[in-house]
Formats: sequence, C-alpha cells, structure tokens
Amino acid sequence: MEHVQASLWVVVLLVALAFVFDFMNGFHDAANSIATVVSTGVLKPGQAILFAAFFNFVAIFIFHLSVAATVGKGIVQPGVVDTHVVFGALVGAICWNVITWYYGIPSSSSHALIGGIVGAVIAKSGAGSLIGAGIWKTVVFIFVSPFLGFLLGSLMMVAVAWAFRRMRPSRIDKWFRRLQLISAGAYSLGHGGNDAQKTIGIIWMMLIATGYVSAADAAPPAWTIVCCYMAIGAGTMFGGWRIVKTMGQKITKLKPVGGFCAETGGAITLFLATALGVPVSTTHTITGAIVGVGSTQRASAVRWGVAGNIVWAWVLTIPASAFVAAIAYWVSLQIF
Repeated sequence: MEHVQASLWVVVLLVALAFVFDFMNGFHDAANSIATVVSTGVLKPGQAILFAAFFNFVAIFIFHLSVAATVGKGIVQPGVVDTHVVFGALVGAICWNVITWYYGIPSSSSHALIGGIVGAVIAKSGAGSLIGAGIWKTVVFIFVSPFLGFLLGSLMMVAVAWAFRRMRPSRIDKWFRRLQLISAGAYSLGHGGNDAQKTIGIIWMMLIATGYVSAADAAPPAWTIVCCYMAIGAGTMFGGWRIVKTMGQKITKLKPVGGFCAETGGAITLFLATALGVPVSTTHTITGAIVGVGSTQRASAVRWGVAGNIVWAWVLTIPASAFVAAIAYWVSLQIF
C-alpha cells in the first residue's frame, strides 16, 4: 500500500510539472499569437493578451485530440515510458524554454518537449524504443510548417495587394485593422489547439505507463483536457514580452494588412497540422508567415540576420532539450 501511495505522489508531482510546462508554453509562445496585432497597433498589449488567452481556451471545443494521440501514443514504444522518462522530458523542455525566453529567442516549446521525450527515452533504452513514424512526422514539419507559413503569408499578401490596388492606403489600413482581429483570433485558436494537446499527450502517456489509465481508452481523462487548456491560456495572459519585441518588430515592420496576411497564413497552417495530428511549432509557423509577408515588399524589408538567429535556435532545440532531458533522467533515478 505504501508503494502505491508513493507512486501516486510521484504521478501527482509530474502532472503538476506538466502543467508548469503548459503554462510556460503559453507564456513563451504568447508572442506568436499577439506580436503582429500589437506591433501594428490594432490592440494594446493588455487587450491582446486577454484576447489571445480567450481563444486559446475556446480551442478545446474546436479540435479533435489528434496531436495528443501522436504525443501520447505515437512517439515511444509501449512499455518504455515510466515516471523517470516523463520527468526527464519535462525538465529538458522547461529548461530550454527558460533559456530561450531569457534571451528573447522565439524557439519552439513543442520541439523542446519532443526533444525532451527523445533524450529521456534514449537515455533509458536507446533509439530503438522510439517510433520512427511519429518522430519523422514531427521532424519533417520543422521545415514544412515555416515554409507553408511563408508560402501562404506571401501569397495572401500578393492577392490582397492586387485585390485592393485601387483603394486608398488609409481605407485599406482601416479595413484591415478590423480584419486583423479575426485573423489574430484564428491564429490563437490554432495555437491553443495544437500546443495544449502536447501537454495532454505527455500526461496521457504517463497515466497509461503508471496504470492509472488504460491504453485502450480512446481519449485521455476529461480533467487533463480542461486543465491543459486552462494552463496554456493562463500562460498566454502573463505573456513573454521579450519575444513579442523580436517577433513583432525586429524581423520586419508590419502594417495591419501584413499582420492579417501573416496571421491568416499561420492559422491555416496550424489548422491543417492539428487536423493531421502533427505537433508543430507555432513559432516556426508565424515566423515563416511574417518573413513571407515582408519578402513580398522587397528582400531588404526582412532583417535576415535576426531570422537567421531564430533558425539556429530551431536547429538546436531538439538536441539541446534532449541532452538536458537525458541528464534529468539519470538524476531522477537517484531521487525517486
């Protein structure tokens, strides 16, 4: 009986740690949802945060749990996951999030979590315990999601420029200041729908591994779903202003029409990825869309040096978080 109680306490602590990661995901990635709408002056920062947090949570009613299923059942072979693996994965992801937030680098919380899972699993039983299809699907979309965001953002910008070519710039600005509220809301929906499910997935993975939930269950417990959406919404409300500045001002200067096109292109990409069950990076997606919009004006409109630094952070995210996760896994063996 004592062993059951001890394991229960470990599970409770790990669930709490997962909620911390989820909160940090919203905190870290708040910039993705609101940077464009703030930088164009459509909403004040405080208004934008509440706006984004609301749509983060509303996503619970919109999307199926395809991404949660990929993370919970599609990355690691059954029987490999234990509390030590989950601890290592979460610590690796949280540490990388803290480092990149501190330096104002818009990296991916999603790929930090995937990297954390990979590092902890390899530390325990080697790469053979990973499910190749789930890993490759995630890795491929590291490149697909920013490219698709870039493509859709730039195509929308070209289409809008052609459609409104006879309208005065002041009227265009007035129209798109309103329309940007719709595009920002859609992007925040996509952000909540894809990102909250990653934490749902890792909690589900742990509950299955510890026997508190059956692997045959088609969905995780309802409380995990509600709590994860609440946690990411709360994180967004607190916001990560260091990253807002990078995303909204340093890559390229945006007007409301550009913000609308970037957010809409990014939202379409996120909706598509979530429907396919792919855990993508909202950071990669919106960065690609912003660069796409900026590049339609002229190549020099994009500060490629800043964009290049962001890409380096993308490349390092999975190996860096995997390395920290492997160390955290070994430490956890000594703790519990």
